[in-house]
Amino acid sequence: MFDYDDYNPVRSVGERKALAAKLAKQYAGKTGRELHPVTANGRSIAKSFWGKAWCRNIESYQDYESRLPRGRSYLKNGAVIDLNIEPGLVTAMVAGSELYQVKIAIDPLDEERWNAIKRACAGKIGSLIDLVQGKLSDEIIGILCAPDTGLFPLPDEIRLDCDCPDWADLCKHLAAVLYGIGAKLDEDPGLFFVLRGVDRNELFEGDLAAALPPEAADLDAAALGDAFGIDLDTL
Repeated sequence: MFDYDDYNPVRSVGERKALAAKLAKQYAGKTGRELHPVTANGRSIAKSFWGKAWCRNIESYQDYESRLPRGRSYLKNGAVIDLNIEPGLVTAMVAGSELYQVKIAIDPLDEERWNAIKRACAGKIGSLIDLVQGKLSDEIIGILCAPDTGLFPLPDEIRLDCDCPDWADLCKHLAAVLYGIGAKLDEDPGLFFVLRGVDRNELFEGDLAAALPPEAADLDAAALGDAFGIDLDTL
């Protein structure tokens, strides 16, 4: 397959970084937009709990295996000049021989799956800080990161789009952005929960009804209070 961005195979890493910076500056100057670049230094793409967990998850997808290494290189070379995360959507720009627009749409976390996670985690996560920093027990990490029932999206819940001429389902620009998400989570781990469309606070406070098993959903307020050892009228 012709590699559209290998038009100059002898270009050094420094030259690639310089080209990416030049394209980013030109785009920002032309549009007036503030860009949000992401990159990675050292051997690891991410250093935080959620960033590492994201990278491990995408690396578990067999269909992505052959393309991810090029994406790592692109990210480390500063090619991801803009990356933004919102509920169910990641938009980005990646510098290759020109700037390419990337969109990654992710289905929201299934409500039934989310409620099951909350029930399993009820009373077992100490605080928001613990959750954000990944200071969690092995049991909770296992629940949150379970391949089929945890918080992370499955391959068929992800839709990939890049306007480059590479006809592969996962081009290197998309691969760079997938890794870039992990790097972005180092900056703000809370963006993971934004992307998945869930309220992270529900994992350690509040939603008592969701923490009950499905068969207890019809309990009245008194029974609900008894189940948790609290007086709901005081809340």
